[in-house]
Amino acid sequence: MSIVRAAITQVAWTGDKESMIVRHEELAREAAAQGAQIIGFQELFYGPYFGAVQDQKYYEYVESVPGPTTERFQALARELNLVIVLPIYEVANEGEYYNTAAVIDADGTLLGTYRKHHIPHLPSFQEKFYFRPGNLGYPVFDTAVGRVGVYICYDRHFPEGWREFGLNNAQIVFNPSATKPGLSNRLWEIEQPAAAAANQYFVAASNRIGQEVDEFGPDAPHFYGSSYFVDPRGNFVGDIASKDEEEIVIRDLDLGAITAVRNDWQFYRDRRPESYTRTTQP
Repeated sequence: MSIVRAAITQVAWTGDKESMIVRHEELAREAAAQGAQIIGFQELFYGPYFGAVQDQKYYEYVESVPGPTTERFQALARELNLVIVLPIYEVANEGEYYNTAAVIDADGTLLGTYRKHHIPHLPSFQEKFYFRPGNLGYPVFDTAVGRVGVYICYDRHFPEGWREFGLNNAQIVFNPSATKPGLSNRLWEIEQPAAAAANQYFVAASNRIGQEVDEFGPDAPHFYGSSYFVDPRGNFVGDIASKDEEEIVIRDLDLGAITAVRNDWQFYRDRRPESYTRTTQP
């Protein structure tokens, strides 16, 4: 499949888990009605961004994978013939929680999960309270529309993982995020295009919108949307989404461009892994 119609969403917190799930089911249906073959949701899509605080009550958002939400979207994927990248707050064992994304194929098959590797602990992003670092590597899933990877939010600041996806033969890497203004603004503009160009695949970058004041008060992070797709040469595919409006961003991705770019720039031929001796040292 050369041309893939892909979608990402940016949504504000509605106030409860069930309405967030329902809203994303609606958005998946809308995207499929417009011909989308794959859709990715934002980080921790069915909850508030609880990393803004440290509170054990948010542990209640954990689910097993497979579990009720993955199974619900497996049925939807099967109905719509739609690949779904589904971020989940995952419980693996009692008290062992991960920031995870499940990848569901168009026939409803749960292909597997990616667990966020790099866990920040900064003002408004106190994630070490909630998540253990990922331990499943950098898998690439062979979906109905192509080879798909997932790299979650803060992960994007680490180039090593982007390269792992390229070495694992990814064609599209989704980066579901919860990103606020400040230090991140310029990085949001340049990191995913740079990663796409350096590793020669498509990147889908989705961010939340809104400020979850009712949940966390006036100091809650104000997420700025600006979701986008970028191609293997580092160019934006169509416009960048708004900063404050709910949107489904749908773009046609020509996967044939990956081969063309890799023929023009032989980065994978010319890399020298034996010389990168400091990269994997603690």
